[in-house]
Amino acid sequence: MAEAVAQREEKSGNGGMWLSLIAILSGTFVAILNNSLINVALPTMVSIFGSTTETMQWVLTGYMLANAVMIPMSGSLSAKFGAKKIFVLSLSAFTISSVLCALAWSDSSLIAFRVVQGVSGGMIMPIGMSMIYMIVPREKIGMALGIFGIASMTAPALGPTLGGYLIEFLSWQFLFLVGVPFGIFAVIMSMVLLKETPKKPELKFDFLGAFLAIVGFGALLLAFSKGQAEGWTSFFIVSLFFVAITSLALFVWVELGKEQPLLDLRLLKIPVFSISILTSGFVMMGMMGGIFLMPIFLQNIQGMTAMESGILLMPQSIAMAVMMPISGKLMDKYGIGPIGLVGLTIMTITTYELHNLAADSMHSWMDMILTIRGVGIGLCMMTLSTVGMNAVPRTSVGDASPLSNVLRQVMSSFAIAILTVIMQARQTFHMSSIADNLNTDMATQFIGGISGLYVQAGVDTASATGGASTILYGMMAKEALVQGIGDTFLVSVIPIALSIPLLYFLHKKPKKAPQAPEQQKAAA
Repeated sequence: MAEAVAQREEKSGNGGMWLSLIAILSGTFVAILNNSLINVALPTMVSIFGSTTETMQWVLTGYMLANAVMIPMSGSLSAKFGAKKIFVLSLSAFTISSVLCALAWSDSSLIAFRVVQGVSGGMIMPIGMSMIYMIVPREKIGMALGIFGIASMTAPALGPTLGGYLIEFLSWQFLFLVGVPFGIFAVIMSMVLLKETPKKPELKFDFLGAFLAIVGFGALLLAFSKGQAEGWTSFFIVSLFFVAITSLALFVWVELGKEQPLLDLRLLKIPVFSISILTSGFVMMGMMGGIFLMPIFLQNIQGMTAMESGILLMPQSIAMAVMMPISGKLMDKYGIGPIGLVGLTIMTITTYELHNLAADSMHSWMDMILTIRGVGIGLCMMTLSTVGMNAVPRTSVGDASPLSNVLRQVMSSFAIAILTVIMQARQTFHMSSIADNLNTDMATQFIGGISGLYVQAGVDTASATGGASTILYGMMAKEALVQGIGDTFLVSVIPIALSIPLLYFLHKKPKKAPQAPEQQKAAA
């Protein structure tokens, strides 16, 4: 199937191939941009809908769960009905559900529309990636996926800044409406430029596998996202893990016994593909440290707004976006070895350096470290995925893409859960350490000085002493959080460093492309 599509694209020339890539890129950009806009809006939505933070958190959680459980089904659906058809239908449903989200009249209706949005958005990325492998020749795949990676880096870079601006100067509805024109453009581009892939109408959909995947992956990701709030040893979370493990074990057993499985787990027998997923998952876990921890540091410690922190973090994402097509081109020429080694080394050093963050760290220093880190991420993020997909036969890329995507989704959710636990545990440790080592005389003098200022302002002695004690506690908690974030950055270095020796198993020097007949005749 994929060979036929690739040959057809090669006959139509490079122009058609790159135009098709633009259509896929625009669709992916819409899905990622929309989700990155919502994070900054949750506090505002809580007050607008008269809801609670716990309820509104389902605006993110509902989307994430619906998105993740649809990824495994994307391969079977695109094989049965055609990749272009499912891609266009997903984009259309995503755009329509964006309008419905903007028209939401309550927190429940918004959450429901976000789930619909997640169902449609879950198939955009894996189908888009598999279509790229079908239409682009193997010797140009690195460059193509590098360009494809621009969407995954540019959209999160614009999201917090644009979201903060829309919330501050317009209204929350524009968080959903701003992506509608892009969605319509992507649908039109995809309908006009993309060519339909061969279909397998006789393919039987694996309903049992789909049910087990929905229950298993849904329960696992829900446990990861709610574990810290509910308590990791609570009955609810333990029950979710039990359901997830049981369902996924049954899922593996069912899928290995089917000729036409929902997810072709046999692809994991390909060593390079499996190691690629593991390595890119490790890099994702290390990258999530920066994505998760830096906004907490900038907003909670340095008092920046969401828009200000988004502007500060933008150079890192721009560096990633710029380096992705460059790294793809370099990988096509030199292979993953040298490119991955340089990228992972840069990531390891700069992530380690971030553990030196202090409450008064200069923004210029942070920008420099994060931008260099972005260069490293851009060099190795998409290239590690590409080398694994290149090891898969063309006829199986439609199955490999959703498998790769769903495993990375689980690893990134696991990373956020683990980093949250580590950060809070280390914050508690440092708070206790600061309290134990606090000079009693200095603390007494501080409280006395501050309470004296309160008394001069007309506050009674008891309230003044309480206010001064609260200020001292706040300073101690702030310092404990800074040190906790630093320790968590140190831990996030580990998976990145573990990826470096795995490059040995991935590197294969690329073969030189054979000379064209005309060039050979000219040489003769």
